[in-house]
Amino acid sequence: MPPSSLRLGAREFGPDELAVMAIVNRTPDSFFDQGAYLDDAAAMQAVDLSVDEGAAIVDLGGVKAGPGTQVDEDEEIRRTAEFVAAVRRRHPDLVISVDTWRAAVGRAVCEAGADLLNDAWQGFDPQLAAVAAEFGAGLVCSHAGGLAPRTDPHRVAYDDVVADVIATVTSLAHRASALGVRPDGILVDAAHDFGKNTYHSLEVTRRLDELVATGYPVLVAVSNKKFLGETLDVDKDSRLEATLATTALCAWSGGRVFRAHQVAPTRRVLDTVATIRGTRPPTVARRALA
Repeated sequence: MPPSSLRLGAREFGPDELAVMAIVNRTPDSFFDQGAYLDDAAAMQAVDLSVDEGAAIVDLGGVKAGPGTQVDEDEEIRRTAEFVAAVRRRHPDLVISVDTWRAAVGRAVCEAGADLLNDAWQGFDPQLAAVAAEFGAGLVCSHAGGLAPRTDPHRVAYDDVVADVIATVTSLAHRASALGVRPDGILVDAAHDFGKNTYHSLEVTRRLDELVATGYPVLVAVSNKKFLGETLDVDKDSRLEATLATTALCAWSGGRVFRAHQVAPTRRVLDTVATIRGTRPPTVARRALA
């Protein structure tokens, strides 16, 4: 059984701790922020605000997840590595994650101070795990249905999507551990929407406890995603309530790290869930006590 603690950079997260991973995309075509953080100053301001609002981890990305303009390794490195170094200087204890599937990018950002490599594409570059091991960085092992990076699913089908997720991510986690990635630095992610239709993403949400039962800390990345848009037939700017409801359910089911565009409301939801669960005391308790 993997260890219940999670150690990333200078931080250790206990088994009952719910962490927010803030999203700061360094891309001109991000689906949610539409390039708002491509500029260094704007991106650093977003990092600062995320920390102030309670994020323990910031996830920096240099390539849009979906189809779009081609971005080569050099450009992805240009968008991320120097900024990672700047964030490290400004926030020495912040856990810095980089969303990439490329080993060359992983190497560049780890040299700059990244603590975690967030591979959303199911180990597409098999050398990425070796890079994480070399630098002592953490690694996210995700399920993408075998798709190549930046491709959308088409008529995808599974006999049992949750069983496929569990088999895939645990296999990737075991391989990473065998390559030398610290067991307490490995997270697993069902990767909602990646290689999945809306019904699949709803199913893995409903059955997240089965992924939690593997013993690996679970990263939940549902923020404003398309399956929530289709659930309510709303655009990306009207998905906050659906995101927070899903976040609460996944936290109750045992998710540990929550990737979020809107940090403050996510932090409040997680604190509420933890308090109801009994692992966090109320911030104040005066009513009917005096």
